[in-house]
Amino acid sequence: MGDWPSLRRVEMQYNMLDGQMPRSLGSLGGLEILHLSNNKLAGMIPSEIGNLTNLVSLNLNYNHLTGSVPSSLRNLQRVENFQVWGNQLTWLIPSFLGNLSTLTILNLGTNMFEGEILPLQALPSLTALVLQENKLHGGLPSWIGNLSSLTYLSLGGNTLTGTIPESLGNLHILSGLVLVENNFTGSIPSSLGNLRALSDLYLDKNQLTGQIPSSIFNMSSLSLFNVQFNQLTGSLPAGKGVNFPVLGIFNAGENMFHGAIPPWLCNCSMLTKIAVEENMVSGTVPPCLGDNLKSLSILTLGQNQLVANEDDHGWDFMSGLTNSSHLRILDFSSNKFRGVIPNLVANLSTELQAINIANNMISGNIPEGIRNLVNLSYLLMNSNSLEGTIPSSLGRLQRLSILYLSTNNLSGQIPPTLGNLTLLNKLYLGPNSLSGPVPSSLRSCPLQLLDVQHNKLSGPFPKEVFLISTLSNFMYFQSNLFSGSVPLEIGSLTHITDIDLSDNQISGEIPASIGDCESLQFLRMQRNFLQGGMPASVGLLKGLQILDLSHNNLSGEIPEFLGSMKGLGGLNLSFNHFEGEVPEDGIFLDVNATSIEGNQGLCGGIPAMKLSPCSTHTTKKRSLKLIMIVSISTAVLLLIVLLALFAFWYSKSKSQQTNSDLSLNGLHIRVSYAELVNATNGFASENLIGVGSFGSVYKGRMMINNQHVIVAVKVPNLQQRGASRSFVAECETLQCVRH
Repeated sequence: MGDWPSLRRVEMQYNMLDGQMPRSLGSLGGLEILHLSNNKLAGMIPSEIGNLTNLVSLNLNYNHLTGSVPSSLRNLQRVENFQVWGNQLTWLIPSFLGNLSTLTILNLGTNMFEGEILPLQALPSLTALVLQENKLHGGLPSWIGNLSSLTYLSLGGNTLTGTIPESLGNLHILSGLVLVENNFTGSIPSSLGNLRALSDLYLDKNQLTGQIPSSIFNMSSLSLFNVQFNQLTGSLPAGKGVNFPVLGIFNAGENMFHGAIPPWLCNCSMLTKIAVEENMVSGTVPPCLGDNLKSLSILTLGQNQLVANEDDHGWDFMSGLTNSSHLRILDFSSNKFRGVIPNLVANLSTELQAINIANNMISGNIPEGIRNLVNLSYLLMNSNSLEGTIPSSLGRLQRLSILYLSTNNLSGQIPPTLGNLTLLNKLYLGPNSLSGPVPSSLRSCPLQLLDVQHNKLSGPFPKEVFLISTLSNFMYFQSNLFSGSVPLEIGSLTHITDIDLSDNQISGEIPASIGDCESLQFLRMQRNFLQGGMPASVGLLKGLQILDLSHNNLSGEIPEFLGSMKGLGGLNLSFNHFEGEVPEDGIFLDVNATSIEGNQGLCGGIPAMKLSPCSTHTTKKRSLKLIMIVSISTAVLLLIVLLALFAFWYSKSKSQQTNSDLSLNGLHIRVSYAELVNATNGFASENLIGVGSFGSVYKGRMMINNQHVIVAVKVPNLQQRGASRSFVAECETLQCVRH
């Protein structure tokens, strides 16, 4: 670039440039415009940029620049446009910027600058000051009101404190004021009503108090009014002095306003959004809202004290909303609506994406006409008094992702058509009075959570539901009438964190596959009819925090691995048939986190559990198990030796006989089952000489070649997996010994 000293303009935006800015740029002495925005430039701004004394416009927005602004840039005395938005620049805003008197645009937004707002009152030509989304603190200086050329002021996303100065009312040509997300306190200055050119007013997410000044409501140029997330009080003015002819967004949510929704909103024909949620607004919704607001897209009135009655009084606004052909979000949840949802809900805009009427006192059936809202993604009707069945036509809402019907009086079966909702990821159906099975068709839904708790659902758990690999949040089946066993497919839920199958009628053993639920944190199976011991695979659940198996028929000893599960914070094994010594480590050291009452056979544990000490008999019992294991192993080895000796003896006697009638092809003696029964006295227990995992061995007496011979008879346990292979292997071993 050193060969082009007379180059006046370099604009390389959206070119995916990466690496550091070349220092050779400083040699382009005649450069007036340097625009390198929207690239991947990294490192520090080269100090050589300060050599570009003819520079009028410097735009380095949206890169990855770091460090501080080099002091050499104080030489840019002709610069008018200085923009470094969207980098990672740090330290204090350099003071020399306040001396660049030609500046008209100063944009330092979305960096990591610290300190207080730099004195800039010496910049008479400044039209845009953007310092938002940094780490600035301190107050908003009153001298900003002297920047008479300012048209846009954005200081949002910092930690500025104090009050908003009245001097801002002097900025008569200001069109945008953004003070969002700070810690401003006090009231909104009435002088802001003097800003007749103001279009966008963002005061949301502060700690402002008091009432909105009446002067604000006569700003005819205002198109966006946002005071959400403050502590403002009073009522919204209902008089005729309000003049918002171009108002497009009115956001007063999450304050403490009371009174009625002002009817003048109906006159703001350009409104696209009305949000007054989370206040104390009362009365009915003005029916004129939909009649006049053809462009309305968002109407959120939730968490107030609005009313509608059983006689349809207060519901007439729904009729007007059918004229709002662009309506996308409708929320009047957590109010005092009563009565039945009008059937004309079917005539609402097909662009509607979300309906939230939860937490009211609405009764009657779910309107069938909802099936017409084909773009609906969110349907929240929970916590009402809805009755009747769930319309099977909901299966036509192909875009539905969240369905909340919990805490109502719905009955009948869960329609299998819900399996058609291939985008559904959250399904809440409990508590209600639903009956019948859980449809296996839900396997087709990419559910993250499934809640059918506190219903009257029955039958076995559908294994197909346990095969929904996307289940990652929770599965709530508690308090129903489910029976049968826990499906082995529960191990397919490798990502789920919470499973509750409590208060049902399930039986059988806890499947060992539960150990495959590697993300499981909460497992509740209490108050069922589970039996058997706790599978060792539970010890594989490294993230388990709560385990409740109380009020079942579980037996055996409490596994010692529970004491080594570091994350386990709650364990309830009470009212089962566990026996033996209680471990004395981990969770068992905290009596407040462990419940084992109602197990009559338990002993030992820490003194705080107040259990009887384990007797010598208990200790002997454990030793006896070890002795039995050793004895059985010894017996098996002895059996192998006996069989080997018998094979050797038989081989020798076989060679001495040439034409014996007992031979078969000269190889083996054929012995009938009746002869084996007779030889072992009907497999009597007194002839049992050994028991292994694959079968039992009995001693017998037989007549072979006119001689009484003692033999060993093995009876394989064909119900034990691998028994057949083990028996064949023993036979092959004996053949080798014989030869």
